[in-house]
Amino acid sequence: MNPDLKAIVEVQQLDHQAAELTVAIDSMPKQIQTLQSQLDNFIHAHEERKKRLAANLKERKDLEGDIKANQEKITRHRDQLYQVKTNEQYKAMLKEIEGEEAGIRKIEDQILEKMIESEEIQKLVQDAAARLEGEKARVAAEIKHLQDEQQKDVNERESLQARRKEVAATLSESVLELYERIRTYRKPPAVVEVRNGLCTACNIQLRPQVYNEIRTGETVMVCENCSRIQYYVGAPAEDPALGGGDGTRVSMS
Repeated sequence: MNPDLKAIVEVQQLDHQAAELTVAIDSMPKQIQTLQSQLDNFIHAHEERKKRLAANLKERKDLEGDIKANQEKITRHRDQLYQVKTNEQYKAMLKEIEGEEAGIRKIEDQILEKMIESEEIQKLVQDAAARLEGEKARVAAEIKHLQDEQQKDVNERESLQARRKEVAATLSESVLELYERIRTYRKPPAVVEVRNGLCTACNIQLRPQVYNEIRTGETVMVCENCSRIQYYVGAPAEDPALGGGDGTRVSMS
């Protein structure tokens, strides 16, 4: 195979591998942010429940204070029963007391609801508190793993880029420029295999003589239809030339 053709195939393979690593590397910050957000949300929900638990306790104390205030009113109004002078005043005072007693029962129902709510919140707070350190450790371990993987990928990409530089240095300037131009203006790949007489990028069938010349691998050829560099892999006897299509020779000077 022509040295330039062999080298440009390797350059493309190195570029493809480096591109895949770049995708993986670039995805790491988002994955790390997702993990951190999950932990932050867990902690935020835990803190909000603790605040709600504290607010529940304050609300119950306020309601208990309302009961005490109503009880004091009842005691005061009962003392006043002995001071009223008419039946109407007596009945009105009794009605006042009944209203205050009904108010106490209503407040007691509210306190009971708050106590039930408090028990539910307390259980959630206790469960979250028991899980918190474990969640922190899990997220820290997963982030560390992602960071290690990212650094591994960075190192591997640097190695591929160094190898790419070495291989590219062996290429003739014209072939390297051609490859870079195709990469810029065409959807990958820039270097494509010819198989069964067809360009595997655009599926155009090549003329037998063009196909046979590509199979020899003695020169760099491009597809006349899609302008990609073409190469052949395999034993010529296993892949007889088929008719149709065309190809263009690239000057190596």
